Amino acid sequence: MGAVFFYHLTRQPLEATLPTLLGKALQAGWRVAVRGTAEQRMDWLDDKLWLGPDEQFLPHGRSGGPHDAEQPVLLTTAPECPNGAACLMAVDGSTVTADEVQALERVCILFDGNDPSAVEVARGQWKALTGGGCAAQYWSQESGAWQKKAEHAEK
Repeated sequence: MGAVFFYHLTRQPLEATLPTLLGKALQAGWRVAVRGTAEQRMDWLDDKLWLGPDEQFLPHGRSGGPHDAEQPVLLTTAPECPNGAACLMAVDGSTVTADEVQALERVCILFDGNDPSAVEVARGQWKALTGGGCAAQYWSQESGAWQKKAEHAEK
């Protein structure tokens, strides 16, 4: 049974935070699906992940290719995880269900704390997922370092 972690981004943008979280997931031995809502945005994120320093290289690919199943990190807008992901990272308000949280090791929802509409979407996701029986944690970087601000136990 998995858990969902909410990451309230206030100090660093998605393109700076995501590589750190992806690195930790890969160190845990998990394949990861990064789910967004728009193909252009996922292309942009793909470009950003390729631009990192060599020592921080994150092997990844865009969905729709012949090697999706082999990708350690797969960027997608689809609800499926064809790479057998154990971890799903949802960005830009992409949909996550309670069943997905229960089936995966970890689900991470990253949202821009400087965008009121993104905050509202994340609040709705918290309510729906915790209401669906999912264990959840809320993390904020408001003070500079990541701090756990709330936790909801699995029902």
